[in-house]
Amino acid sequence: MKTVVIGANDAGQRLDKFLTKSFPNLPQSMLYKSIRKKDIKLNGKRCGISDRLAENDVLSMYLKDEFFQTQPKQYDFLKAPARLNVAYEDDNLLVLDKQPGLIVHPDESYHFDSLIARVQHYLFDKGEYRPDEENSFAPALINRIDRNTGGLVMAAKNAETLRIMNEKVKQRELQKLYLCVVCGVPQKKEATLEGYLQKNETQNRVYISERPTADTRTIRTRYRVLSERKEFSLLEVELLTGRTHQIRAHLASIGHPLAGDGKYGTNARNKASGFPYQALYSYKLKFRFESDSGILEYLNGREIEAKNIWFLKEFYRFS
Repeated sequence: MKTVVIGANDAGQRLDKFLTKSFPNLPQSMLYKSIRKKDIKLNGKRCGISDRLAENDVLSMYLKDEFFQTQPKQYDFLKAPARLNVAYEDDNLLVLDKQPGLIVHPDESYHFDSLIARVQHYLFDKGEYRPDEENSFAPALINRIDRNTGGLVMAAKNAETLRIMNEKVKQRELQKLYLCVVCGVPQKKEATLEGYLQKNETQNRVYISERPTADTRTIRTRYRVLSERKEFSLLEVELLTGRTHQIRAHLASIGHPLAGDGKYGTNARNKASGFPYQALYSYKLKFRFESDSGILEYLNGREIEAKNIWFLKEFYRFS
């Protein structure tokens, strides 16, 4: 028999989801059978697979020990540096200023260094993340940006923060502003672009069209020109929809690709800019909560801004 007391970070999950994450040696068929046969009980009573767990609930599992055995834990995140550029931190939330070149989540080229691994290592060293005491939760990123895009990325230190912030992102109660350098000078100094985006997974790129099809998704991108230098312009951009490569592809579709963008720009214009990758930075985050924000209400109205944007000095040197 094994007894588990549900902690705050596991509360709110479905019973079957919690068991699957917490006990990977327990086969799905055995899990569902054990619930039906009352070999798994919640607070001493019969339970269902879709029951929601609450803090301090007690799970009693009358199963063989082999289903609870785990390999000695070797935490891969400890192989990543604990070095982070922290733009903001409190007991619930981290906002990181990610530099270009660092992936946010592991991919096929992953070699133990990613933003999420650094976050977990950082919090582990501070004593704020104790994986041995967690059943299924680990600190997680709330938003993401491309490897070669720099800027602000939020990370949740606990499950309640992750739940609230995921909903705020979904309801667009956060305003994210970007700075970018584009080739040429847009005719309109301020505009809201509308179009339709189609994603090509094989090519890892997107295509923009003026008319919808069954495979496209609507996109809206707002920009304003802040400054002009030589054959380049500095823009502030707000995503009114959040799609893959939206800023890069949308601005390229109107003839103003990002300087340094090897995917949506041209080699000649990129060479003229001297930028090694796309000049794009998620530089400002505004919390604009319109609905209940629970433990994060204190964030409402706050603004966080990145301080060191790598391409600005080079842009202002253009003559």
